Amino acid sequence: MNFLIAGLGNIGDEYAATRHNIGFRVVDELARAAGATFDDRRYGFVSTIKVKNQTLTLLKPSTYMNLSGNAVRYWMAEKKIPVERLLVVVDDLALPFGKLRLKGSGSEAGHNGLKHITSVLGTQQYARLRFGIGNDFPRGGQIDFVLGEFGQEDLQQMDERLKLAAEAVRTFCLAGLNIAMNQFNNK
Repeated sequence: MNFLIAGLGNIGDEYAATRHNIGFRVVDELARAAGATFDDRRYGFVSTIKVKNQTLTLLKPSTYMNLSGNAVRYWMAEKKIPVERLLVVVDDLALPFGKLRLKGSGSEAGHNGLKHITSVLGTQQYARLRFGIGNDFPRGGQIDFVLGEFGQEDLQQMDERLKLAAEAVRTFCLAGLNIAMNQFNNK
C-alpha cells in the first residue's frame, strides 16, 4: 500500500532550523534512516521509501506553510493515495518539546498549514502527528517563537525525539492508527 507522509514547514535557509519546520525534520529522519534522498518535484521535495511491504511517499511542500494543502492534494492525486493513508506531521505549541500526539482527525488548533489542508481536502478526517515544540514565549510572541530556532536543551534531545517520531510514522503505516496512538501518544 501507498502512504503519503507530509511533513510541514517552510522552504528556504532562513527557516531551516526553526520550530515551525519540525515536520520537515521528521520526514528528513525517515529518509535518512532509509538511505533515501529528496528530489525537487512539483509542489515540493519528494522521496519514496519502503517500510517492509508499504511504500511511503515523503513530502516536504514547497508551497510555504499556509498553502500546504495544494501540495498534499496534488501528491495524493498523483500517487492515488486515499485520505485514510495520509499522515501530516506538524509542530504543536500546546505540547512540551518532543512530546508526540497522533490523532485520526480533529481541529487545526490554529495551525495555518492544517487549516489549508482541511480547506483544500474538505475534511478534518485525516491523520496528523503533532510534535511538541513547547510554548515558552511572552504574550503576543507566538510568531517569533515558532519562527525561532530551538534552544540548546531541546537540541540535545532532538535526534532521539526525531527517531521516536519516525518510528511512530512507520508504526502508523504498518500497524494502523490505533496501535500507533497507543504506543506513541504522550511519549
